[in-house]
Amino acid sequence: MNGIFVTGTGTEVGKTVVAAVIARTLAAENQQVAVFKPAITGLNPEHPADGPKTGAGVRFSAHRPDHEVLRMGAGSGQSDDEIAPYRYWPPASPHLAAALAGEEIDPERLRAAARAAAVSSDVLVCEGVGGLLVPLRGDYLVRDLAVDLDLPLVIAASSGLGTINHTLLTIEAARSAGLAVASVVLTPWPGSPSPIEQSNRETIEALGSVRTLTLPQIDLDDPPSWPRLTIS
Repeated sequence: MNGIFVTGTGTEVGKTVVAAVIARTLAAENQQVAVFKPAITGLNPEHPADGPKTGAGVRFSAHRPDHEVLRMGAGSGQSDDEIAPYRYWPPASPHLAAALAGEEIDPERLRAAARAAAVSSDVLVCEGVGGLLVPLRGDYLVRDLAVDLDLPLVIAASSGLGTINHTLLTIEAARSAGLAVASVVLTPWPGSPSPIEQSNRETIEALGSVRTLTLPQIDLDDPPSWPRLTIS
């Protein structure tokens, strides 16, 4: 399987933004890109476009579900089910959201869906849920899926105070499971970074022995304006 697995140091740190920008970068290199996310929570079926929203590294006029953002970045024709096999309304951990819906997430269904997406493309961009140790079901973590797919990791992290600890812990959790960490992406990266932000980048790169990239805030309504984000 050729691709990358985008994880994060937690929620709302820009995973979807990073994954979408990477997907668009690869598509611009004339690669056929498929995208995948095992589960999405926090969907609102009654108000799919519920007014101005902001999030880590993103500005847009109407809320777009993660699978739509990923599809837009890749220029993919995949269906919702092909991109995200499990989708839930409650904004909760996937294992709890599934339980509230009266079901359980099946790891084999996830692996099969990811393999199917990869087979039909040159490269797969997979986005995790929350952080690496978030349970997809009681005994199966996001990290377990990353190990099963055997893809190098890109870690999305905030650029401000506290990110050193969160990011280094995520790197350690990844490497302890045998996962390769390709890079860290700090977002949103300001036009004039502060001494703290500059130090955060340098410290993570040095202590984590990892290439540390940056991504500014982007406008999801204007994909042509997105910067390129080349991982390798």
